[in-house]
Amino acid sequence: MDKFQAFGKNISASFTPFAARTQQYVKEQLGQTEDKTQLPDEYVELEKRVDALKQVHQKMLQVTSQYSNESYDYPPNIRESFADMGSTIAEKARLLSGATSPAEAQAALTAPPSAKPQPKTFSHATARAALASSSLLQQQKQSLGSEDPLAAALEKLALASERVGEARLAQDTQIQSRYLAGWNTTLNTNIMFATRARKNVENARLLLDAAKTRTKPKPGPTGETQSIGDEFRLDVEQAEDEFVGQTEEAVSVMKNILDTPEPLRHLAELIAAQLDYHKKAYEILSELAPEIDALQVEQEVCSASGLSSNRSLPSRPSPKPDCH
Repeated sequence: MDKFQAFGKNISASFTPFAARTQQYVKEQLGQTEDKTQLPDEYVELEKRVDALKQVHQKMLQVTSQYSNESYDYPPNIRESFADMGSTIAEKARLLSGATSPAEAQAALTAPPSAKPQPKTFSHATARAALASSSLLQQQKQSLGSEDPLAAALEKLALASERVGEARLAQDTQIQSRYLAGWNTTLNTNIMFATRARKNVENARLLLDAAKTRTKPKPGPTGETQSIGDEFRLDVEQAEDEFVGQTEEAVSVMKNILDTPEPLRHLAELIAAQLDYHKKAYEILSELAPEIDALQVEQEVCSASGLSSNRSLPSRPSPKPDCH
């Protein structure tokens, strides 16, 4: 019997604060209370700053979380088969260089992958399109026994684009581990911890105001004011101590979140990864550009030479440049 009574007291003790908080909250929502314990100005200011920091993390992660999606820049309007996504561009280019017929060239393009399929990025898609286009031109030129400058340029573009695509994937991996992981931890752990601390403050504030309400003098049956017992005053003192303690704890938690340099450090990692990628892409394209320019000049010279030869008199033919 004693155990049952003790159990009932424990249930009552745990339920009473919840009921008091709920009752006080309802009264405040209905405008039935006049006095509401005010939070310190410092606390209110910290709440605003933490809320702003939370919004910043949500907005940034809404966009930058795309770095976890390999195909975020993959063109949505193209259709590539499993064969297209097979071997790497370098492997296909090697096989194409040894092809002696259109059938062998087609087999090289559709060779089964030696490893995992090609990534679905814009640069890799460009590489695949460029190499397939180069192969088409080369197949037409083989019968003439000459090389097509445009085909050679497209093959060089394919190899360079694949390198750019690999650099982009390396960037994404670095961003995921050094930026996204940190900002997600701040949002889902640190800021959530501050949210719980603020909730504890709100609960303590509601209990304090509920205790204060119980200590207000009430008119007796005959109109006289009834005195308030020491038990109610003790409840108010205990509620005040709890409120102050929870407020100080929340202030400490929010300051730690706002003062930590971690978000800024992770943002610097994001920029560093982007910078490294763009530097590599610049270097790759800087190597490619003069090679394409040389092919263009070569073709222009050959074209001009051909026109000059056609206009020469039959009795005095002009020598032709080597335009194979």
